Amino acid sequence: MASGATGRAGRMTHILHLPARLDLPAARPLAAQIRAAMDDDLSLNAAGVEHLGAICLQTLLGAAQAFAARGLVLTIAPRSAAFEDALARFGATAHFAGCRGVT
Repeated sequence: MASGATGRAGRMTHILHLPARLDLPAARPLAAQIRAAMDDDLSLNAAGVEHLGAICLQTLLGAAQAFAARGLVLTIAPRSAAFEDALARFGATAHFAGCRGVT
């Protein structure tokens, strides 16, 4: 589910609530939703994430790089303990250190 709010410098910030399971079946819809929001800043709400798999992790890593390359802000907050634990298990915590923020 996505919604919008006015972000920095009047630019729109889209908010996407991530599903509980970020696994193989979730990867394609996740990528499509992120691509649809690539003209504005994006805040991903990971509060309800119970499982983060490798394919969705790769999708999020790619999104972080794409947003940075466009000068856009990608925020992943709030984050569930399961989401944080998965990032740590994959060794990816540092890759998303700049994606924290207040939603």
